[in-house]
Amino acid sequence: MSQFQPGQSGNPGGRPKASAKVRELAREYTEQALQVLVQIATEGESEAARVAAANAILDRAYGKPTQPIDGDGEGGAIPTGMTVTFIRPGQTPDEG
Repeated sequence: MSQFQPGQSGNPGGRPKASAKVRELAREYTEQALQVLVQIATEGESEAARVAAANAILDRAYGKPTQPIDGDGEGGAIPTGMTVTFIRPGQTPDEG
């Protein structure tokens, strides 16, 4: 059961101000971090590290690839449907 009333935000103050400060500080190291990723991607000792660094670079340059959504894993349609049952006052659903 929720402790918030309908229409009441679970986070009324919004995102903490500290997270904006942390983000700003982290962005100061973007160039150095990218240089490290490039070094790992080109000179890393393990193939897994090189692949992970290359993926991180591509994600930052172009965004993560979109993930298609389909219903059957083969590109098929997503089955959708809705059943609406009207019930008169005093009537039970199975009295139809």
